[in-house]
Amino acid sequence: MRIKRGVNAIKKRRKIMKASKGYWGAKSKLYRVAREQVMKSGKYAYIGRKLRKRDMRQLWIARINAACRVNGLSYSKFMHNLKVANIELNRKILADMAVNDPQSFAELCAKVSK
Repeated sequence: MRIKRGVNAIKKRRKIMKASKGYWGAKSKLYRVAREQVMKSGKYAYIGRKLRKRDMRQLWIARINAACRVNGLSYSKFMHNLKVANIELNRKILADMAVNDPQSFAELCAKVSK
């Protein structure tokens, strides 16, 4: 008895077509084109997840630097002094402090610059 794989093939196609919903033109209508685009989109999404981490770190550093300069320090000196003072705060927290709580960030700068 031979095995017919119609059900599985339809499931596979349906999964691809569902993933390609919202794409422009044939990319959301035709299976072959949709499959190519879904694979490409997956690759772009993977790369984008790596790039987002890079971009966020860059943004945090820019925010910390701006807040440091208001308080009379450069970013590199501030980070070095933090390390020397044994204060372990990551850039994400420091950037959040710089934006949402400038007073406490100024106090931290004063503490570190001594």
